[in-house]
Amino acid sequence: MVKAPAIEVRDLSLFYGTRKVLCDVTFDVQRNEIFAVIGPAQSGKTSLLRVFNRTLEFTAGAHWTGEIRVLGQDISRIKDVYDLRRSVGMVSPLPVGLPLTIFDNVAFAPRMAGMRRGPELAEHVERCLRQAALWDEVRDRLDDLGTKLSGGQQQRLAIARALSHDPEILCLDEFSIAIDPVTTMRIEDVLLELRGRMTIVLVTNLTQQARRIAARTMFLLDGRLIEIGSTERLFSESPDRPETYDYIHGVFG
Repeated sequence: MVKAPAIEVRDLSLFYGTRKVLCDVTFDVQRNEIFAVIGPAQSGKTSLLRVFNRTLEFTAGAHWTGEIRVLGQDISRIKDVYDLRRSVGMVSPLPVGLPLTIFDNVAFAPRMAGMRRGPELAEHVERCLRQAALWDEVRDRLDDLGTKLSGGQQQRLAIARALSHDPEILCLDEFSIAIDPVTTMRIEDVLLELRGRMTIVLVTNLTQQARRIAARTMFLLDGRLIEIGSTERLFSESPDRPETYDYIHGVFG
């Protein structure tokens, strides 16, 4: 039996009060692919991610119309929103560390899910920190406060925390904004490995990052879907729309 796409979006429009920030957007994200979303500021990229796990609901006056199915379920009908958020991990541009130790930042979600055994939990925390390219830097100070880490380290801790509840979909919103280029490349390698067991949606202002790791790329401009297609075609061949070409080649952005 063929599984439905990881994410199905149909005629999505999104509003903050009366201001429309996404307009009639339709697309699919396939399972186990890295899907990049690019576009200049105020294109609706972050708002799009926040719809997928319904964290948009935290913003007063925000609402959306259309249909979104995540892992085959209509998210507007999901009663256990916390289960949805466990399935759809989210990493924001600026890290928000819990006021806990490095270890407890990553162990928090597994403990809430019932993982209590010491060795099992320690192994799980180590795996997540390794996946976020942070383990080698913190392995000897797991009892230090996570908020004492550098900005780039806190961002990677946020990635480890998102991975700690084994999401089926991982959404990253400008994860490399506070990370040096070398560490960014290390995490990109990790993402390429992770796609074997999860779907990754990557919002990035770094078009070359999309080119390096995404199977497909979607270009948003002023809340409208301008073009979507294979990353190879958009970057190495010729996009269908001149706006896409101009953005990728730095004419505006």
